[in-house]
Amino acid sequence: MSCVRNSKEKDSICCIRAVLLFVLFPVVLRAQEVHEYTDSLVVSNGQATVVVNTVTGKLDYRFAGGIRLSNTVAYVADIHLGYIATAGFGQHPCSVDRVQEGGEKAVRINIKHIDDRPFFLLQRVTVYENHPYLLLELQVVSTDEKTLLETRCISPLAVLPAQNAHLLVTGNEPRILDMPFDNDDWVHVLERKWDEGKNKTTTGIGYNCASVYDNTTMAGMVAGSVTHDFWKTGIAYGAGAVKGVVDSFNVFGGAAVPDDPSLPADYGGRDGTHDLVPHGTMLGISVRSPVVYLGGGPDVRKVFVDYGKVNAKINGSLSWKGYAPFYWNSFGVEGVLGYSGVMMPAGVTKISDFIHSLDQFNRYAKPVMSIDSYDQSIYSTELLTSLGKYAAKKNQQLGFYFSPFATWTWKNSLEQTKLPGTDYPLRDAVLRDKDNQPIAYKSGDWAAFAMDPTSPATRYYIIGQLQKAKTINAKFIKIDFLTAGSLESTTRYDRTVRSGLQAYNYGMKMLKHLIDSIMGPDIFITQAISPMFPSQYAHTRFVSTDVYSHLRDDEPGFPSWGSTESSLATGSHVWWVQGTLWPYTNLDVSIMKNFQKNPDLSEQEIKVRLYAMMAMGSILGDGSDFRNAIAAERAKKYLNNANICAFFSNPKAFTPLKFADGESFDQQVSFYLPGDTVLVAMFNFSRQQEFKDSYSRAALGLKNGRYSVRDFMTGEQLGVMEKNEDVFSLTVPRQDARLVKLVPY
Repeated sequence: MSCVRNSKEKDSICCIRAVLLFVLFPVVLRAQEVHEYTDSLVVSNGQATVVVNTVTGKLDYRFAGGIRLSNTVAYVADIHLGYIATAGFGQHPCSVDRVQEGGEKAVRINIKHIDDRPFFLLQRVTVYENHPYLLLELQVVSTDEKTLLETRCISPLAVLPAQNAHLLVTGNEPRILDMPFDNDDWVHVLERKWDEGKNKTTTGIGYNCASVYDNTTMAGMVAGSVTHDFWKTGIAYGAGAVKGVVDSFNVFGGAAVPDDPSLPADYGGRDGTHDLVPHGTMLGISVRSPVVYLGGGPDVRKVFVDYGKVNAKINGSLSWKGYAPFYWNSFGVEGVLGYSGVMMPAGVTKISDFIHSLDQFNRYAKPVMSIDSYDQSIYSTELLTSLGKYAAKKNQQLGFYFSPFATWTWKNSLEQTKLPGTDYPLRDAVLRDKDNQPIAYKSGDWAAFAMDPTSPATRYYIIGQLQKAKTINAKFIKIDFLTAGSLESTTRYDRTVRSGLQAYNYGMKMLKHLIDSIMGPDIFITQAISPMFPSQYAHTRFVSTDVYSHLRDDEPGFPSWGSTESSLATGSHVWWVQGTLWPYTNLDVSIMKNFQKNPDLSEQEIKVRLYAMMAMGSILGDGSDFRNAIAAERAKKYLNNANICAFFSNPKAFTPLKFADGESFDQQVSFYLPGDTVLVAMFNFSRQQEFKDSYSRAALGLKNGRYSVRDFMTGEQLGVMEKNEDVFSLTVPRQDARLVKLVPY
């Protein structure tokens, strides 16, 4: 069906009709019902409603839970033609198609924004029959071959003050969730709030996805890209003095934001895309935005899970057969490179012997011995092969570490250095800035230089690394510093690749193909430092940067980052990636005594760390020196606990009952895992306050009946929830955690 609207109708009349329609029909509208009027088009599935104003070309979006976006536009910033918004055209004819996508019924709204210019903007909104989310896209199309389009910034969804637009979320504790581009440099997810009645604007930019929600009711919306083959997606926002009203919310392809050392780390200092040159341009007689997911509802947690599922459906995801891997990693003992000689090589065999003695730790998958971040001249292929043979006698397998898109070398030797394992000069494989200088992803005299994923030199380097992994019979690969391959550059070997993310996607696809062809399809791949998207090339990814296992970032003697609190605070907002983007997450390793030369940990910190890993659905890794008697005894108690090992054989992420909020280290968060036996995890990082909370049957999905509340690790009964009780309470002491199972009688 199609509809062409009268452009002379007054905007105010159209807005009144649209609002009245939403108020009068939120319940009676059936799935994908379409209503056409002389000045508007309304499509609703009962959970999400789209109102197209065919006079102004603006769109309104409404979701259950009180989320509203009004007077939104789409736009493109063309290199030659300038800024062009949908509302700037004179006519906005639209059509509606009923389509099938992956077996699901959907209605696709097509709005064509036209006038006498030699191009038009085609805006598409897809409304699904049974889902509370929409997919949005903008395409700019030239009407003649003479008009070539070129852009490095395009948006299918923009709430802009100049268009009298706003985003509204109901509730008393509104928040904007600001996500970093990658998991490097220990940057955090931010929960931004703004003060009512104060003449101050809260502004910022997040990446890939963002959320606006109420921290008490959890009603909210999620917006984020679901295509990751060209554009780095940014979400720029601004909220003023009115509670629950976001004045600007701009989701756009083309984010390339350098780090600014003068700013705080989480506010532009280290949370950008780390680029030194502008985003690459899309060029052609037509250009497209990223496809953007927009969903809302009374429970933002469900909306986030749907976002993960849609990404997996569109881009694919890996699965893993059998038990999840258990692994030991040398980095917590040896540190970088191995020059200190802490583990060489007899120490590794002693660790292997000890791990073999842990019957529960060995009950499921073969444990992995992973030598991390090593120097090839020390941990040579021959030595690793020997260690692999030794491990195999203990029913263990070897892990392999490398960085596919970054190489470390001395800055002053780059021009003379060959890319390791190849005959290619390193200078021919690196990415370059606007001054044609090599880009150091990690700067310094000893630096990590970003490599071009499209270069044949990079391909041969990866092949050489994977052949070593094959030689030592590795079945587990940790790939690191992947963000380097996504950086924008003024030059690339393949000139048809025009953006950093396009090059990164190219490189990751190549890497996965080479792993399959050289090593076989049964290799477990974990990503360390990396962008969140594209996600379909690995089995797991670090939730945050390296975790040193101390409780809080401000503990004396420890680094001011990498704590359990810091990683779990971030994790409370990205738990949804487990089971959608990846089969598992990775919260880095636990430590039984001390990480490298850091102070000793308490047993309480060890327990909290393991419970945090469980809550995130992480695989189980440890980085302890088991030659130490204290570390060995604690490992027997915690790493060899039957309940702990059974859980990690098939880990599942818990759903947050209470998000981390704000920047305090005194976070008190809770999670639950539904099932026949419901698990509840509570974490109290406060030094001053106990954490007491109550949980209802409805919140936990409990049936009517009597439940025994038992400690997860020991099975000790802590209490009983009687049939006539709808709520039970738990208390956690300061700087502690509690994990209980609710066992039905």
